[in-house]
Amino acid sequence: MGSSSRPASRRWQRAVSGWPLWELPPWLVAFVLAVIAAFGAAIVAALALTSFHDYDAYNVELFAVLLGCDVVTVELTRRSGEPGGGLIKETHAVWELPIALLLPPLYGLIAPIVRLALTQWRVRQTLAYRRVFTASALGLTYAAVSVAFHALAPPLTGFFESPTSRVEVWTLAALACGFLRSVLNKVLVMTAVKGADPAVSIRAELFTREALFGDLAELSIGVLVAFVVTASPLLGLLALPCVTLLQRSLRHGQLVNDARIDGLTGMLNKTTWHREAAVRVTRATRPRAWRALGRAGGGRPGGDIRAASASASGRPGERRSDSTLVALLVVDIDRFKSVQDSCGGHEVGDAILGAIADTIRAQRRDSDLCGRYGGDEFAILLPDTSADEALAVARRLCHAVSELTVPVAFNGAELADSRVTISVGVAALDRAHVDLDELIRAADGAMYQAKGAGRNTVRMVAI
Repeated sequence: MGSSSRPASRRWQRAVSGWPLWELPPWLVAFVLAVIAAFGAAIVAALALTSFHDYDAYNVELFAVLLGCDVVTVELTRRSGEPGGGLIKETHAVWELPIALLLPPLYGLIAPIVRLALTQWRVRQTLAYRRVFTASALGLTYAAVSVAFHALAPPLTGFFESPTSRVEVWTLAALACGFLRSVLNKVLVMTAVKGADPAVSIRAELFTREALFGDLAELSIGVLVAFVVTASPLLGLLALPCVTLLQRSLRHGQLVNDARIDGLTGMLNKTTWHREAAVRVTRATRPRAWRALGRAGGGRPGGDIRAASASASGRPGERRSDSTLVALLVVDIDRFKSVQDSCGGHEVGDAILGAIADTIRAQRRDSDLCGRYGGDEFAILLPDTSADEALAVARRLCHAVSELTVPVAFNGAELADSRVTISVGVAALDRAHVDLDELIRAADGAMYQAKGAGRNTVRMVAI
């Protein structure tokens, strides 16, 4: 008996030691396990504190209706496909928030388990520890929301019978607890996401216009559903078509965003970059030219164009935003194809492109527009940047890439770190009425000059 149990124990230990969880940084492993352990402890405590009265017919019916709608939402997600990677904007809080607000904490702890287990089975399989962690984080969040709401909100006997003042207090408490739910869940989840991938931008994931609109719509509909079902649980079914439309709207926004992004580097693709860059160049040139014309002519039609040009040019040595309206960097990887072919093919090339894209992101400002313009070529538009500043940016970028080491493997064997360099062409715009295509041609020509000068260097032209 003892001898047979020992091999089974060793097999279990080998299986556990191979879990992907252990590949995370030690502090993140501890954080994930702590959240899961706290979730388990919360379930045990909720089971001990929940009385038989809390399982009455109304609570069970309400939980069944809301969880059933949640399951339908999962099925709709399965049909449209759950996007992989990054944070996924969902509508499940529309159903799970009312569960947390109206029912004892145990129900809020259980709902994410059912939904995420179904998602893992029916929609898309991912690493098990991620699903368990997400369910734990959500469960703890909903338990905290349930406790807070039951402490703050006055009881409602249905929206036809409750006085207006009580309804208003109840609604404010529900909104506050819904906001608490969003904050707590984002703190827990983003701590894990950022720890696993430091390159993830919290601002890009959580504070875009689409993300904030989705959060607000989800919170508003969730509170409305919670309010309506206080009269009858079956009224919650009326919200299902609305939630379906919201889900499709959010999914459409995700698809539109995905269509803008190059999947390999995470930058704008060529089409999107060119469209947005053209708008920026137009905005940077035409308004300023007209403002200069207006200043020179005293704001009257028919002013002296030559005087306007002199006014816009400024005095020597004086820094004016009109003197250089915008600058463009065209970045090309030196000998990319030969490095890719000699070191193992496309996998190595993808690693090099990703590393250089990360370096560009680390160097860029929030106002800069970066995109992958070709197979091994990047374009960076620098608004409100002088020629000297653009040249300095290009040199810093060239130096940062030359310091990169990209570890590559071929047929499972580790190779020496691959070192790459770039050639950068800079085009600085010092006059108006130049379109983007002319700017690109100038920067591209400067880039070829940099390659002709020996590569791993920068050349600049002014147009």
